[in-house]
Amino acid sequence: MKIRILTLIFLLQCAFNLGLHFHPLDPLTPQEINKTSFIVKKSHLGTLKDLTFHYLDLEEPNKTHVLRWLSSKKPPQPPRRRSLVVVRAGGQTHELIIDLTSGKIASSRIYTGHGFPSFTFIELFKASKLPLTYPSFKKSILDRSLNISEVSCIPFTVGWYGETTTRREVRASCFYRDGSVNVFTRPIEGITVTIDVDSMKVVKYSDRFIKPVPDKEGNDFRTKHKPFPFSCNVSDTGFKILGKKIKWANWKFHVGFTARAGITISTASVLDTRTKRFRRVMYRGHLSETFVPYMDPTYDWYFRTFMDIGEFGFGRSAVNLQPLIDCPQNAAFLDGYVVGPDGTAQRMSNVMCVFEKNGYGASFRHTEINVPGQVITSGEADISLVVRMVATLGNYDYIVDWEFKKNGAIRVGVDLTGVLEVKATSYTSNEQISENTYGTLVAKNTIAINHDHYLTYYLDLDIDGNGNSLVKAKLKTVRVTDVHNKTSSPRKSYWTVVRETAKTEADGRVRLGSEPVELLIVNPQKKTKIGNTVGYRLIPEHLPVTSLLTDDDYPEIRTSYTKYPVWVTAYNRSERWAGGFYSDRSRGDDGLAVWSSRNREIENKDIVMWYNVGFHHIPYQEDFPVMPTLHGGFTLRPSNFFNNDPLLA
Repeated sequence: MKIRILTLIFLLQCAFNLGLHFHPLDPLTPQEINKTSFIVKKSHLGTLKDLTFHYLDLEEPNKTHVLRWLSSKKPPQPPRRRSLVVVRAGGQTHELIIDLTSGKIASSRIYTGHGFPSFTFIELFKASKLPLTYPSFKKSILDRSLNISEVSCIPFTVGWYGETTTRREVRASCFYRDGSVNVFTRPIEGITVTIDVDSMKVVKYSDRFIKPVPDKEGNDFRTKHKPFPFSCNVSDTGFKILGKKIKWANWKFHVGFTARAGITISTASVLDTRTKRFRRVMYRGHLSETFVPYMDPTYDWYFRTFMDIGEFGFGRSAVNLQPLIDCPQNAAFLDGYVVGPDGTAQRMSNVMCVFEKNGYGASFRHTEINVPGQVITSGEADISLVVRMVATLGNYDYIVDWEFKKNGAIRVGVDLTGVLEVKATSYTSNEQISENTYGTLVAKNTIAINHDHYLTYYLDLDIDGNGNSLVKAKLKTVRVTDVHNKTSSPRKSYWTVVRETAKTEADGRVRLGSEPVELLIVNPQKKTKIGNTVGYRLIPEHLPVTSLLTDDDYPEIRTSYTKYPVWVTAYNRSERWAGGFYSDRSRGDDGLAVWSSRNREIENKDIVMWYNVGFHHIPYQEDFPVMPTLHGGFTLRPSNFFNNDPLLA
């Protein structure tokens, strides 16, 4: 009897703790992933031999239900857990919604639109090995006097260039290792292998020319010394992780991890010390899409216009973070779970880290010398909390940070590093070049191709509630004409602020840089104590970069949202992926630009801001053999959100 009572108490405690830690936006657990897989396999799809899982995530819950659950004083019934799964079977793409409570399929349909789901790693692995057994390829390697056992092939996505009918294809580009670990720096030029991924067969092969393979000397990216562990040297109160909920200083938020986006930040709220209440800032934030087009229009390169998040998955490409190298000694590490091609849950260990960071500067400071007999100095160290992940997509590594500051700001940053994508050439010196090489000669026989990076962020800001507006605070020059100033001031001009509120999504497409302007998301129904409208403003960390491709170019048709750095759209829970849900071989008929063209009202509505962190990358010799990190990002900073500086609370 005593044992039964103790067991009951233990189970009740477990249930209580799970209730405390539960959040309706928690990613699917391994058990939920496996349950979803089991239900799908028990359906008619399970009878098909080629059933493959490409996407499995929590179906986005109704936002109203989530907010009601979070604001309830006593734990209400949580929103129903449902999973959205995309599988390929019988040469078709199937979308299913699984009700995890009832264990039944809530809906099922065959997708017949343009584009395909992301590739699985098994498909990419098989495609990478296929050329090595293809007779024509083996002959091409022999003709170059190379050893096929030293060849590595990497499958690249192919995009869309006006074809009426498309299939799931990749093009394999191959490289010669021969003792080198920097595979991407030794391309075997002139060979193109096109592979049908569904049938896993070579459908087109060409060997057009031969170029010398770049030398392996000087291309080793490994450091000659042991990496130096770093420490943030912080002595703050620390942070608490309860399930997926994080509390630190005056912030609380939810962190998740998905195969497509990687890190997701949800329901971020900041404490107002005046009212002792947490006020909502952001309902959901994550990377939505990447676009990396290379600027070489030749046959062997034109198709390299990658949409990594939709075609491969940023979370699926996340790497295991190394203590004392990727993250400091005070970091906590978090795992993530994704679905494997066979439908089973796969654990990704240590793919996120959380740590306090000392910026070695001041959050604020001041020295006052105008108080008689005193020199008064005060300030506070710049301590923040960082959530980090690293995704490696082929040759590039992306270090993604979400940084929370005590002044109420959220700083979002990305560092680009890794190795350049290069092509072989006969040139060994810049003086020999007499044609357009579409890049920079960075080493003998090695040209690094010009390219772009666009990382599009999805930012569902809820500034003190759902009713928000986009305000453009434009700085205008004014001539002094006031007669009262003519005798008292020699000034002839000043600038003032003219505020414009965006009415529709057409007004929400903004090109920055052409005129001085600050962009704010405000809550027109909320005022500070002295009557200012509460809000947050967007602060880019460098001049915004937009696409230079022509509007009729096929990669630009697919990613026309890169023409503006800022978009604001009406909230729709199904609109989260800027390049469309099916990015591979997409045609631009779904995604951010299409949604915005509906021109919905965005004044005093539930709205979403999208921001493109862009880079035009002209390679330089210092980028070879490994590229020093290149930083970009933005800050969301409170603007009349508080009644005074929250650091003085």
